[in-house]
Amino acid sequence: MSNVSAEENKPNQLVSSEEFRNVIGHFASGVSIITVRESEVNYGITASAVSSVSLEPPMLLICANKSTGTCHAISKAGSFTVNILAENQIDLALQFARANTDKFQDINMSYGELGNPVLNDTLTQIECRVVEEVIGGTHSVFLAEVQTAKAAEKDPLVYFRGKFGQFNQTSR
Repeated sequence: MSNVSAEENKPNQLVSSEEFRNVIGHFASGVSIITVRESEVNYGITASAVSSVSLEPPMLLICANKSTGTCHAISKAGSFTVNILAENQIDLALQFARANTDKFQDINMSYGELGNPVLNDTLTQIECRVVEEVIGGTHSVFLAEVQTAKAAEKDPLVYFRGKFGQFNQTSR
């Protein structure tokens, strides 16, 4: 006979939001700014939920909170740019993480092939066309094909357990 009570053995019980936030915070990720232009307005958010999906065709996904103007603008525009940040761009990450601010003030930027803002001094710039939007809880997941991709020789900004840091390469 098992010592596990019926209460402890609920197969459909989800982990609490607080516990999940703590655990998933142990996964180091890169830091990016997702940008889009819709109806002559520039939008942008800091995001770590970016992932490669496929090489054939080249695709990635991003996740954006449904309550943000950026998420709504991506849905309407059908495209976006992923600007992956270099290790010296913490201030830029914080600028785009704040709500209701002029996020593009004093930013070195241009507009890409799809008409979205491209942050010129970042580690990478990846322009994407949305092929599908999926709703997952509080977020929209955008699956997108890569139109253009550029990278610089810099080190990335990393996010781990609620803090920014640097990537240290090993000799392996």
